[in-house]
Amino acid sequence: MTVSPCNADFFVYNKELCRFLLAVQQNCIRNNVTQIASLSLEIDRIDPLVVLERLAQPNRINFYWENKGKKEALAAVDAVAKLEIVGKDRFAKSEEFIKECLQNIVCFSRTNQAFSGTQFLCSFSFFDQNTQLDYPFPAATIFLPRWQVAVKNERCVLVLNTIINSDVNIQRILQIFWRKIEIINSIGYDSQTLDYSLPKFSKQSVANPQKYKRSVLSALDKIRSNDLNKIVLADALDVRSNAPFNLIQSLNNLRQLHPNCYVFSIGNGKGQNFIGASPERLISIEQQQLMTDALAGSAPRGKTPAEDAANASCLLNSMKERHEHSLVIDFITQGLSELGLSPQVLAPRLRQLSNIQHLWTPISAGVPDKVHPLKIVAQLHPTPAVAGASREVACDEIRRYESFERGLYAAPLGWVDLEGNCEFIVGIRSALIDGDRARLYAGAGIVAGSDPDKELAEVQLKLQALLKALV
Repeated sequence: MTVSPCNADFFVYNKELCRFLLAVQQNCIRNNVTQIASLSLEIDRIDPLVVLERLAQPNRINFYWENKGKKEALAAVDAVAKLEIVGKDRFAKSEEFIKECLQNIVCFSRTNQAFSGTQFLCSFSFFDQNTQLDYPFPAATIFLPRWQVAVKNERCVLVLNTIINSDVNIQRILQIFWRKIEIINSIGYDSQTLDYSLPKFSKQSVANPQKYKRSVLSALDKIRSNDLNKIVLADALDVRSNAPFNLIQSLNNLRQLHPNCYVFSIGNGKGQNFIGASPERLISIEQQQLMTDALAGSAPRGKTPAEDAANASCLLNSMKERHEHSLVIDFITQGLSELGLSPQVLAPRLRQLSNIQHLWTPISAGVPDKVHPLKIVAQLHPTPAVAGASREVACDEIRRYESFERGLYAAPLGWVDLEGNCEFIVGIRSALIDGDRARLYAGAGIVAGSDPDKELAEVQLKLQALLKALV
């Protein structure tokens, strides 16, 4: 049953909610504490991207997440609690922050809809410190949103997280909540509004193609001297438009062009957004069952079914690509084992996207209560799929070769709910948007047998797919 301020259920809910909030406030007064009330109500179905367009404010942090395959989408605006930190202990500090918040959250919910309750939204940068001083995102951002609209399997839930203490006006909170439901209901389920004119643009490679190929050759020397098994080298493409990039249009394009990827956006509340369509899940945990992906080794899609099948066959039989893939499997299984988990490696398969195909091996494991999702994220980031092997040497070399700040590129972002369910992806096939400028990122894995021309072509293929969505 969905609720709107026009129907009779509104008055029943209003009374129940009012009693709930007054009881929370009485507890705050009695114990001299502040709590966070999390109110969830099912509402009429709406496209969360339309909600983001209508409710996002330039000076407020925001978050967007969509996985068409799982029929999930989420838009969140503003923060009721937030942590921004840098440094080696960022994952541990983020875990502490979530646990502290959990002690103060009380929930009013009339829905047991998976994915759509109270969620902490998280983004981490590739390195634990950014060397570019003005890079617009910190090394870790965790926040509990003030407003969130989530859809799962056609059902839609609105969440308001709000601070309760002895001073707040409960009646005012209820008025704001119902007013927001009215506004959202008035939008209607309409993605047709997401239709815009296209800007003109100019583009410039950050590392020119020749420099990128020289980096690949230099990395191959390191691999031959056994200092390194693999390194992922990224390139960036700077794009300048004659008008500010339209965030909503870009996200809408990404989800149309890449329906089998995770489409995401993180806005820092200062005008910059990091967006993309990632094919790569880092981890998901549902009812203490973990799934993760080894995704490495790639080939282009073919222009005809025969060419596509031939490319797939070459990929499956390539020693070089399989070696690159096995490095990732070994790394993930070892990392999970070190945390006391027992990983099960499933049969390898192909992950076919619109413009590229990858070798893909899903890995599963049970997760004991004592292992927080962020402990697993900390253990696995960065995998050899986005850094290399060994990890420490590869990361040092990446800093040396790449002339730009990776920031959120190839780093974990996702959500954790109150029960420890979570999903984190790796922020690849991504771009940083800032007004009329965008920086696009893509990388390729370099192993023994890599060809500089082919690696450059792979990076350019990935950048072109992203550019197509932006413009």
